Parts: sequence; structure tokens; C-alpha cells
Amino acid sequence: MFWHMSGFSAASAVETILDKENFTLEELLDEDEIIQECKAHNGRLVSFLRERAQVKQLIRYIMEEAPEDANKQFSFKLPFVACEIFTCEVDIILKTLVEDEELMDLLFSFLDPERPHSTLLAGYFSKVFVCLLLRKTTPLMNYIQAHQDIITKLVDLIGITSIMEVLIRLIGVDEHIYANCADSMQWFEDMNVLEMIVDKFSSSDCPGVHANAAETLCTIARYASAGLASKTSSPSFIGKLFRHALEDSRPKSVLVNSLSVCISLLDPRRLTSGMYYMYNRQTSQGSGITANPETVEGILESLGELLKLLDFSSEDRVLLTSYGKLQPPLGKHRLKIIEFISVLVAVSSEVAEKELIRLSALKRILELFFEYPYNNFLHHHVEQIVISCLESKNCQLVEHLLSECNLIGMILESERNFTLTVDATKPTICAEGKSPPRIGNIGYVTRLANKIVQLGNSNREIQTFLQENGDWVDWQTNVLLKRNAVENVFHWVCGRPSTLQDRTRDSDDDDYQDRDYDVAALANNLSQAFQYGNYTSDVTSEDVFFDDKSAEVVVSSLPLEDDQETSGSHFTKSDWSAFEDERIVNEHSTNNGGPDNVVEDLEDDTAMSELPESSPTSDGNNVPSQVSKDLTEIESTGSHNLIANSANISDDEAQSPIIPNDEAVVSADTCKTDGVGSTDSTLASQSAEVGEKNEDLEK
Repeated sequence: MFWHMSGFSAASAVETILDKENFTLEELLDEDEIIQECKAHNGRLVSFLRERAQVKQLIRYIMEEAPEDANKQFSFKLPFVACEIFTCEVDIILKTLVEDEELMDLLFSFLDPERPHSTLLAGYFSKVFVCLLLRKTTPLMNYIQAHQDIITKLVDLIGITSIMEVLIRLIGVDEHIYANCADSMQWFEDMNVLEMIVDKFSSSDCPGVHANAAETLCTIARYASAGLASKTSSPSFIGKLFRHALEDSRPKSVLVNSLSVCISLLDPRRLTSGMYYMYNRQTSQGSGITANPETVEGILESLGELLKLLDFSSEDRVLLTSYGKLQPPLGKHRLKIIEFISVLVAVSSEVAEKELIRLSALKRILELFFEYPYNNFLHHHVEQIVISCLESKNCQLVEHLLSECNLIGMILESERNFTLTVDATKPTICAEGKSPPRIGNIGYVTRLANKIVQLGNSNREIQTFLQENGDWVDWQTNVLLKRNAVENVFHWVCGRPSTLQDRTRDSDDDDYQDRDYDVAALANNLSQAFQYGNYTSDVTSEDVFFDDKSAEVVVSSLPLEDDQETSGSHFTKSDWSAFEDERIVNEHSTNNGGPDNVVEDLEDDTAMSELPESSPTSDGNNVPSQVSKDLTEIESTGSHNLIANSANISDDEAQSPIIPNDEAVVSADTCKTDGVGSTDSTLASQSAEVGEKNEDLEK
């Protein structure tokens, strides 16, 4: 190691401790450099830590609670450092552990029911276990197969998130771990581990246990081996799951988490929040989902009992809100049932669609949509249900939604009565003494109406149904079309980014040069602002950050020129420049000069940044933009000379004719010599060139 080389650095503190005749493990663990030395495979240190007595003491640190009167060193630092030594993955230390059955017994004694299981120590145990699973897979699995009660103990402690992670990794979510241990995968498939996890829904009343059990089953359904995944899709497994969920004596957390498992079984690509996966907002719709027919069959057996729960809320209390009160609230379990129905409809199973029609599930769901006008979670799932039904190839389902469920009538009714009604019989009640607020689902109603119109263009049955409804035709013509025109953000002019027109472009891939503002102009104009002294000098030129209500612009490595003469004109052709005082040369006088005369602003001490593409002439015609371009070239190269020479005009020559707008006609012949005695002919030559071009263009 670098610090072991003589002449470069002093010996480490760990080496100093190892040089002692009598030192303890606690002294080493208390040293800050021990983890770094262990990762660097310090030979003397590793030889000491590989000893059985030291490994045993390290295990005790990560599994035994510190005494109540212990200081922070024993309570926090020693367990943490002991865990990190194991996770440094020093092979010789891990080999000492896995090859000694007594040490393995000591490690897994942490799972005994009589021991305390703090979340801190459970996390340390989880890290050591996963390290052994990755580096010493075969000896670890041999030990677990010889002690099958370990699986039962892990399931009993599934309410602890760290233990749940151990169980998920062990069951086979990471198949590459068991690439050389096919018998281990088969051993898990032959066990009843899934049944043990499902039984936690009935044996425990803790919502945390239910949530972790459901997350474990969802992960197995998505990522485990085909053998375990097929077991979760069997009708017997789903039937057992629904029996626990529909028990009246069980808490509603059992129902909510059981439905999460069913959603994962129907659509494995639909990811929910959890430890190993995140919520994917781009959920599948329509016929893109393909579910196992056995899974759908098992679900339909209990669908009728499940839909009955939509008529009852688990919340008997009154929930006060800013607009009034909810009596009763929708509740988590009813929201979860509707989410489950949205996935079931998206499966496009003809058997499931017939069952939903028979049970009138869609009608009840639409009623809840309008009964709770401020629940956006509910509105989102109902929108997915309606879209899936309208896009279905089952004409009977589409007809049921439009006719029997009266979708069009409900939309028109909500448009006529767009404020919250004062009706004590409805669950959403307006506050007394206040004017009824506007209902909050009009946006979703508009989207549904537009979707119906869109699908009607390609579906003759939908189109015929809409044309036969006169109220719908009037509302679509007089309200919907006007609303779409107003709410179409792509047609907004006031400050809307022009890149919104390109809907296919990913905003993360946009190059800043392609945006609707000129970053180069921004840099130059800001540079000019710094030169004018509008900002303090302590602002560096490396990064300038703009934070606006509508946009954030970051300009890196912004050049702020300090020498105005070498930078030329700092202004560019930007229509929105904040520091630009634009002076436009709009006329070339034909009465007071010829090719040797040019109009110059004597009051402006900076170069003009932009000229119009055409200038009006004395005969009313427009001079082409080439003249303006030539004038711009003159100003960008010789503006300082113009300003400097204008100050040297003699008193008698200063009586040149004055034209409006405080502009003076300056003749090139009247320019005086400069300080060194040489005549400045730049103005004369450039003015003559522009005048000649101007006359040619006028002809």
C-alpha cells in the first residue's frame, strides 16, 4: 500500500496497534482505518481477523443487543464495523464462518423467537446473509437445507423489512445466484413456502406484516423461477388468498394487500411501489396485457363477493375537507377494488367481461366516479376502465357501457350541474354557508368525452349511438369543441415554448440550441450587463443560473469580455434583449448628401445590435436588406472609430444640418486628424462604399 512505503507516509494506526504485544479486538474496531485496511487486504490484519475466536466475537456484535448502560461505542460503532468487515468480502474470513457449523448456528440464532429483533441488528444480519449468499452460495445452501426450520423462522419475522429482503433473495429472485445450484431451486419449489407466506394474512393483524407478505408474493410472481411463479397462478392459491381477504373478521389491510398480489398476477409488468421495484406510471392498457387463463378463472370465482364491498365503506367516520365533508369517505379498500377491476378489464378476457356485465360492476364504478368528484385516484382508475371497455373488441361490452350504464347521460348531467350539490344523502356534502364549489372531475369528463369522439370515428356503433343523441350533438358542438380550442396548450401564444409542437421529441434529449430562446444572445446580453456594472464583481464567469417561473436555463462557461474594443458588438439579433437600446437607421437622406454622407447617432455610445431588413426610401419603396447588412458590418468594425472621430469635429463644421430624432449629417471630408497626426479615412471609405451600393439599389 502507498502509505506502507518508507519515505512517503507514516505507518497506519492499525499497524501501530498490531505492533503491540497485547491488543484486543475492540481496539482494532475502534480504529477508523480498519475498514479501509481490511478492503486493502492487510495481511497481518486479515490473519488476525480470520481466527475463529475473532469471527465469533464479530458475530456476537451484530446479533446481540448491547446493555442498556453501554456507551455509544458498544451500542452503535462496534456492530456497524463488525458488519462492514464481513461485507468487505474477504474470502478467508467468510470461509472461516461458513465452514464452521457452530459459528453458523450462532449467526442464525438471531432468528430464534425468544431473541429481541431490533431493526438495526436485523439490517446487519441481512447484509451479512446476502454477502454469504453471493460469495458462498453452495455451503450456505447446504446448511439451510440441513436446517429447514430457518425458512419458517424467516417467514415468522417477515414483518421486519430486512428479514423480508433476506427471504426474497433466498427464494430465488436472483436466479443467477443458483446457476450452479439447480437442486436448490428445486428444493424451494418442493417446499410450501408460498402457503406459509399466505397464512400470514390470517395469523397476524399487523398491517406491516400484510404489506411485506404481499410484497414478497408480488416479487415471487414477477421474478422467481417458473416453478414458483406457476404455483402463485394456480386457482387453489388464488382461492386461498381471496378466502383470507373476504373474511369479515380480518382487517381491511388484508383485502388491500391481497388485491395487490392479484394485480401482479394479472399483469406482471405493472410495477407497484416496493423495495425491489418502483411504480411505473405508464401502465399497460387495452389488449397489451395477457394473463394466465387459470389465474382469471380463479379470480372470477370470488368476483361477486368482492364487488359487493363497493356498496359499503370501511370508514364510518366523517372526513372534513376544505369544500365540505365526506360521509363516508371512499376508503382504501374500495379504491383498491376499482384498481383491480381496471387491470382485469385490460386483460381483455371475454369470460371476465361477461362476468362484469352480469354483475353490473361498471355501472356501480361510474356512480362512484360522480359521487366522489374530488378523488383523483379514483378518477384515474375509472378512466382506464372506460378506455379499456371502449377499445374492447367485444361489442356487447361497448353497448353495455353506453346503453345500460348510461355513460353519455352521466357526462351530460355532470356538465349541466357542474357545481357540488347540497344533498345530505350523497357522500360528498358541501360546506354550510358557502357557495357550492365546482366539481373536480370535469377534466376527466372532458378527456373521456374526447376519447369517445375519437373512437367513434373508427367505430360505427359508437358513432351511430352518438348521432342519435341530440343532446350530445349539441353539447359537442357548442361546448366540447370550444373547450378543446381554449384548453389546447399547443395553440397558446403567451409564453408557451415552441418546442411543444414537436410532441415526438424527448425533453431529456433536447439540445439547448434548439429551444425557442437564443442562449447565445442571452450570454452576450448578460455579458454586456456585467460590463455596464449592473451586477457586482463577485459573480464568477463560470456558471450563471436563471430560475424563472416558466423555465430554467443554465448557461455554462459564459464568456464575459472585459475589453469592449476587442469584443465588437455584444448584442445579437434577439427580440427580447433586456439591455438592448435599439436605434434603427431608417432613412438615407438624398437631399443632404450623396455617397459620402451617413446617418450617425451622436448620443448613443454603443453599437446598434439590430437593423431592419428593409428601410423606406424617399419615394416610398423599401430598400433591400443588403443595405442594412452593410451598415451593420460598418458598425460592428468601426463603431468605436465613428464615436471617436465624432468628438473631433471642429466647431465650424459642427454646424452641420440637423435632422429629426437628434441625428446629425456628418461628412467624411470634415473628419479631423487624430492625436498622432494621421487622418482617419476609415469613415470616409466605408461611408462611400455604402452610399454607392445604396444608389445602385435605389436605381
